[in-house]
Amino acid sequence: MTKDIEQTELTEANVRADVCAWLEANWDPNLGLVEWRNILADSGWGMPAWPEEWFGKGYPSGLVSVVEGEFQRIGAIGVARAGIRMLAAATILEHGSQMHKEKFLRRILTGEDTWCQLFSEPGSGSDLAGSTTRADLKGGTWIINGQKVWTTSAHHAQWALLLARTDWDVPKHKGLSYFILDMTQDGVEVQPLRQMNGHASFNQVFMTDAKIAPEFQVEGLGDGWKIATTTLMHERRGADGLRSWAMGTDRPERAYAEEREELSHSMAPYKWYPQRMGRVDLVIQQAKAMGKYDDPVVRQEIAKLLTLAKSAEWTARRARAAQVLGRNQGPEGSIGKLAASHVARLSNQVHTLIHGADAMLTGEDSPLDGVIAEVLVSTPAISIAGGTDEIQRNIISERVLGMPKEPRNDTDRPFRDVPRNTIG
Repeated sequence: MTKDIEQTELTEANVRADVCAWLEANWDPNLGLVEWRNILADSGWGMPAWPEEWFGKGYPSGLVSVVEGEFQRIGAIGVARAGIRMLAAATILEHGSQMHKEKFLRRILTGEDTWCQLFSEPGSGSDLAGSTTRADLKGGTWIINGQKVWTTSAHHAQWALLLARTDWDVPKHKGLSYFILDMTQDGVEVQPLRQMNGHASFNQVFMTDAKIAPEFQVEGLGDGWKIATTTLMHERRGADGLRSWAMGTDRPERAYAEEREELSHSMAPYKWYPQRMGRVDLVIQQAKAMGKYDDPVVRQEIAKLLTLAKSAEWTARRARAAQVLGRNQGPEGSIGKLAASHVARLSNQVHTLIHGADAMLTGEDSPLDGVIAEVLVSTPAISIAGGTDEIQRNIISERVLGMPKEPRNDTDRPFRDVPRNTIG
């Protein structure tokens, strides 16, 4: 059969029929969760956009939605996608070696391994390229020393995506390399960070003579910034909120019960994420509950918010479609991230307009038992995480509008000579 014929027969109707037949023959909610996901990985139906050689089918985005729709229709569980797993998987799929893909991709999809992302540092703020965590090659082993911060899931992660400096005598973007770090070794210490909204969703991670074998370096020396950009673009694509796959179900069968247990751990750090997005879903019901629904000012602001939220949703869909189609990550992620930030800030204003000073109350007598107050203190996070609003504007101005880069005095100098907040 020729490639052209194969592509012609790859229709929505044929894909739906194929996935339905496969699910009817194989889906069994009484299987163990890992057992089922191994079957799913081998079939290619779990990640249909991935290449066939790596647990996928190479389908375009339009057909991926068909597959996902059939899984949802019968309540079949998919591969493990919650949290940072998909950031690790997407990065390894694009940049990892044959060994990395063989060792990690299946276990990511089955949920057997948990990951975290070691990028941000206390002394570099939003300047990710200003990383001072050191990676020194000694006796054929990379020795890691430094501190990372704002790391989700580090307290129960087996593996980490690590950005570290391997060359101090070149400009900062060129001296970074990318590694996969074993988080279970003695040289790694994890400490929780308590946030102003009361949650402890993040951690700081201290690495003291932690070790990485050479084969766990991703691509070559100095490629860290390029690879980190891939990871960040996938992260920014997700700034529109958590997807339905992380919701779980209360059905009693074994696979569902094990999925609920998995989600109770993997999704625990993300419980407040709907609040940081501004909870647009609450504004109409709260306006009605507070007798503000007919207020023309309130109605106008709600209309503005809902319009902006819908625009942000479609922008996020464009970013996801670009990724599923295999295109290089462009500015779509930055545009979506910035749009989500605008939505969150406007949501704050609308919630305050509806509730007045009571919006800041917590406890039993507060609006929605303190949920509105948590919204107000959580929304600034979306303007910071994954690159600040200012960074996204710079990316958009350069890549979309063709504007010149801002003048910098640290991009062409050896990093060793660049003044910084910490000692390298």
